[in-house]
Amino acid sequence: MRKLLLSFCAFLLVSLDQLSKYWIAAQMNPGETQPFFPGLFSLTYLRNYGAAFSILQHQRWLFALITLVVLTVAVYYLIKNIKGDLLLLFGLILIIAGGLGNFIDRLCLGYVIDMINLDFMEFAVFNLADSYLTVGVLVLMIALWRDGRNGNQD
Repeated sequence: MRKLLLSFCAFLLVSLDQLSKYWIAAQMNPGETQPFFPGLFSLTYLRNYGAAFSILQHQRWLFALITLVVLTVAVYYLIKNIKGDLLLLFGLILIIAGGLGNFIDRLCLGYVIDMINLDFMEFAVFNLADSYLTVGVLVLMIALWRDGRNGNQD
């Protein structure tokens, strides 16, 4: 049952990411910005041919290879710990969903669609998959730290 629930969560997260990117591409032109929650964030349609903060532009196959390695490791640890700590599994699912969301873009489009532009601070434009990855790594670090403090290291 746990495998089915985790698979559904990953599918739902990837679907939300892909639907948001599809909607942005259908509604806006590249470079266009529209207010969404004034003062909080706006939507800016960008095509990111690089990694975070647009570094390493046009290195599509390098990113594909790195993503496949990260996804393989994350899926391995998910399967290995399927009956373990839910916080750890949640972090891994977020990382897997984020990796898949951006991998699909790179594979199908050759770039990643970014759209979330924080209005209250100067920061890179990002997407839901990026958010999943960031929160997933944070959750994973908390789960591993907590596990280490409890003496449950393998």
